[in-house]
Amino acid sequence: MIDAATTQVAAPLLAWYDHHRRAMPWRALPGKAADPYHVWLSEIMLQQTTVATVGPYFERFLARWPTVGDLAAADLDDVLHGWQGLGYYARARNLHKCAIVVSAELGGVFPDTEADLLKLPGIGPYTAAAIAAIAFDRRATVVDGNVERVMARLFAVEDPLPGSKEVLREYAISVTPDARFGDYAQATMDLGATICSPTKPACAICPLTDSCAARRLGIAGDLPKKTPKAERPTRRGVAFWIVAPDGSVLLRRRVESGLLGGMMEVPSTDWVPDGTWTRDDALKQAPVAAGQVVDWHELKGMVRHTFTHFHLELTVLAARVEDTNGLEGVWCVPGGFGDYALPTVMKKVVRLGMGFEPLA
Repeated sequence: MIDAATTQVAAPLLAWYDHHRRAMPWRALPGKAADPYHVWLSEIMLQQTTVATVGPYFERFLARWPTVGDLAAADLDDVLHGWQGLGYYARARNLHKCAIVVSAELGGVFPDTEADLLKLPGIGPYTAAAIAAIAFDRRATVVDGNVERVMARLFAVEDPLPGSKEVLREYAISVTPDARFGDYAQATMDLGATICSPTKPACAICPLTDSCAARRLGIAGDLPKKTPKAERPTRRGVAFWIVAPDGSVLLRRRVESGLLGGMMEVPSTDWVPDGTWTRDDALKQAPVAAGQVVDWHELKGMVRHTFTHFHLELTVLAARVEDTNGLEGVWCVPGGFGDYALPTVMKKVVRLGMGFEPLA
C-alpha cells in the first residue's frame, strides 16, 4: 500500500509544483542549483516565523552580508540588531556561531549531508534535512508543520499531535520519491501552506485529492488533531530605569545562555513564577552600588509580554542618580535606543520609562 502511495503522491505533487511553485527570494529558479548559504539562512529565519515576515529580513541580510564569510566577520551586536522583530534570538546567536564555524573551519563550504550538518551550531534534524534536500538534492525527508498536516490528512491519522509526530514522519519518509528530493520537499511544504491549509483546506483543487484518506472520510478539516496546550504560567519581575545626570539611561547585556541571551536590556530582577515582588526584595537586585542612596519611584502602568511558554509582567522602578560610579553597563542617550538590539519586551520598558518625569 505504501509503495503504491509513493507513486500516487510524488508524481502528481511534483507536477503540481512545477506549475504552482511559490516564488521566494531564497528559492532557486527552476533548473538552477540552490545556494546553500541562502537555503541555510532562510531556514533558520523561517523557524517559527512566517514566509511573509522573513522575506524583507532575508533580503536585508544578504545585502549586508552577501556570503557566509561576511556574516562570520560581522559583529554579533550588528547581527542581533538586524534580527530584531524575528524573535527567538538564540537563533541569531547560533546563526553567527554557525557562520564562523563554516567560514573558519570548513573553508566557507556547507556540508552536504544531514549527519555533518547536524554538527553545526543551531542546526537540528529539520534544518539539516531541509538543507541537505534543497541545497544539495540529497535524499532527506523534511517534516515541518505543513508536512505533518499533509500526512495526517493523506493517511487519516487521527491520533493527536505531538504524540503522532513519529507516525507522521514515517509516512512522510514512505512517500518520498527516489529523485528530485529538494523539489519534493518544497512541493509538500507549498501544498500545506497554500492548499492543505490549517482551516478550510481547498480539497477540490488539491493534486492529491484522489489519494487522500481524510477527504474520502470527510474529516480533512478536522486533522491533524492536537492535544490541548497547557495554560501559560505568569512570571513577574521588576525593571530598573536608572537615569544619569546627562539624561542617559543604564542598559546592560544579558548573559549569553538562556532566554534573550546576549541581548541588551533595561536591568531587571529575576523573572519568577507566581507571587509578586516586594519592594525590599526587588531592590536587593537593583544594579546600584552598595550603600548608594537612591530615591525610587514606581511608574504607573505595567509592562506585559508573552513568550512561547509564559506570560511576563514587569513593574518599573525609576530613579535619577547623581553618581554613576559602580554602575556597570552601557549608558544610552534617550534618542539612542534604536542603536541597540533591544528585544520587544525591553522596548516596552523603554516606552514606559521615557515617561519618567526627571527626563523632561
